Formats: sequence, structure tokens, C-alpha cells
Amino acid sequence: MTVIAQEAEGDGHARYTYRLRVSSGARTALEAEWSRCRWLWNECCARSKKAHRDGEKCGPARLDRMLTQARTAMVWLREGSSVPQQQLIRDFAKSRAKALRDIKARLPMRQRAGMPRCKKKHQDAPSLNYTRRGFRLKNGRLHLAGDIAVTVVWSRDLPEHPSSVRVYREGTGAWYASFVVPAVTEALPETGAVIGIDWGVTETATTTSDEHDLPHPQHGKNAAQRLAHYQRMMSRRRPPKGRAASKGYRTAQVQAAKLHKKVARQRQDTARKWAKKIVRDHDAVAVEDFRPKFLAKSTMARKAADAAIGATKAALVEMARKHGRTVYLVHPAHTTMDCAQCGARTKHALPLSERTYTCTACGVVSPRDKNSARVMLVRAGLQPG
Repeated sequence: MTVIAQEAEGDGHARYTYRLRVSSGARTALEAEWSRCRWLWNECCARSKKAHRDGEKCGPARLDRMLTQARTAMVWLREGSSVPQQQLIRDFAKSRAKALRDIKARLPMRQRAGMPRCKKKHQDAPSLNYTRRGFRLKNGRLHLAGDIAVTVVWSRDLPEHPSSVRVYREGTGAWYASFVVPAVTEALPETGAVIGIDWGVTETATTTSDEHDLPHPQHGKNAAQRLAHYQRMMSRRRPPKGRAASKGYRTAQVQAAKLHKKVARQRQDTARKWAKKIVRDHDAVAVEDFRPKFLAKSTMARKAADAAIGATKAALVEMARKHGRTVYLVHPAHTTMDCAQCGARTKHALPLSERTYTCTACGVVSPRDKNSARVMLVRAGLQPG
């Protein structure tokens, strides 16, 4: 059985996101900047379609020349900073190149990224990227190119000077700044302990240590009644096609977005606190490399989505990288059929209703998920405790 082992390493960078306090003048300037960038994105889409029809290339160099010509001809476009406009060209080129690679590789339609599409004024939220030459931090404030200054709510310090920042607005109406900084490793004292983790639905994570199990938090289930209330409000106030949304519809939409954001933050907070506990108490972690996408088509789809297994796994890998721990990603095939004691495999797959594992070879009896967690350690080459 193949074991995928990797050091907890990222791409060398980390993101730190902070809330922004934006004045009315700064909000107007940011929205005007986004209007220019949105027009530029749609122009890139049109140029890309024309190049495809004419059998021509439409790479970043050609789009850069188009931007230079447009800024020369249009005073309105020159009034904005060139930094976010140039970064938008880069983002468009990356998105288009990814779509072309997927087409060339003949991936199924459901797996393709898709060609970049036009951004609509009332549907796409503002998002502006600035490189190092387009922003600076001074006296706790973020100064952007174009004489735009916003106040950052510093919930924590930045470990290093950021190389870029993305300023964006969420559906709730709140503005955020996401800084990219070099990743810093904060090593923790060695403990000599190891742990195996198996993902589930009844419990989000079952481990070889009872005190480190993660029960299902049910944040989405607790908020379902209020969310249904706002969604019914939106349904009753939904405008006809081609008509502007009413104030009541927009109010209900913002309330639903705020509730979605609250649930997402609760899931993230639960995942990060549990992950910090895992990496603080163990030097090595053997975790199931589980991809819960297939659960979306099963009867457990709602509960599996509420468990946020993918987000919890990502938080664990990132926390291990941050603190210099080793993570082993174990292939999930047959982990519920193997015996952690003797390595024997059952002749048939166990149904989900059968929660106790009984080995027919050595006779050991243990909870099904606990046995799977110990199998993770065995496959990773670690000694179960």
C-alpha cells in the first residue's frame, strides 16, 4: 500500500487577513478603481474571444500593449493607478492559460477551470491586487496607490513585511485586506509523541488519542433555522429578470451572507484550535488523505458539508507547517478493512452501520474509526502508542 509522506511545507508564503475601516471617501475611490478594473477585465474577455475567432494569440504581452493604448486614449482610465490594472492583466492571463491547458489535456467538462467570463456590476464584488510598489504601511494605516488610505484593524502583528496585498469587499459589505508575507516557522518543543487521524461524519476526526478526538460541531445545523428565514425573505422579494433588486431583497441578502460568514468563521475557529492542540502535543501526524467530494452526492451530504472535513484537514496541514511538525498523508484505500494489530484485511467492505471492527485473523475487537486511525500510523511507518 502506497504511503504519501511529506514535510509540512507550504509554497513559502502565508496570508494574513485583516478587517478594514473604510471611510466614505475611500470607499468611493475603491469602487471607482474597481469600475476601471472591471471594465478592463471585460475588455480582456472581448479581446480573448476575438483572438480565438481570428486564430491569433492573446498572451500577457499583447494585453499589456492593449492596456497601454487604452490608458493613452482614455483619461478616465488614466485617473486610476496602473498597479491594480496591471495585476488584473496578470490574473486574467493566468486564468485563461489554465483554461487552455485543461482543454489541451482533454479534461472532462466538470474538471475544467473554464474561460474567464465578464464581470457584472451588481454581481461581482470589488477585488484589487497591489504589489509592493502600489502600497505602504504607515502609522497603522494602509496607503494604496491613488491616494487611498484605509485603517487596518490589527488583530495580530505581521511577522514580515508583506510583498503584496489584496483589498476586497465581501457580500456582507465589509472590506478586508489580505497580505502575502514570507512563511515563518515557529518551532515547538519536541514531545516524542505521534498520532493517527481518521476523518468521519459522526465525529469530524477520530484519533488514536481519546482526548484529541474532534466531535461534530454542527455549526451549520444550529444556524439552519435562521438561514432558512432569510432565504424565504429573499425568495418572496426576488425581482423579475432584468429588474433591479428592492431594498428589502438586498437587506435579506446581506443578512443571509452575514450568517453564512459567521458559520464559516465558527468552522475555521474550531478547526484551527483543534489543529493547534494536535501539533502542540505531537511531533508527527499521520492523517487520512481524504477527499470528501463524493459525499456531496450521498445521503450524508448535508452533515458532511457541516463537518467541513476539507477545511479542517487544510488547517491541520498549515498549522503543522507553521510549527515545524511532520504530516504524513495516507492513502484512504482499505483503511476501514485492514487490522491495525496484525495487518489482515477483511474479505468484504464493512457497511457504515457496522461501527465495531472485529479481525477474523487475530480476533482483536475495537471501534471501527479507532482501528482506522491506528492503521494511519502503521502505514506511515510510525509506532502506535
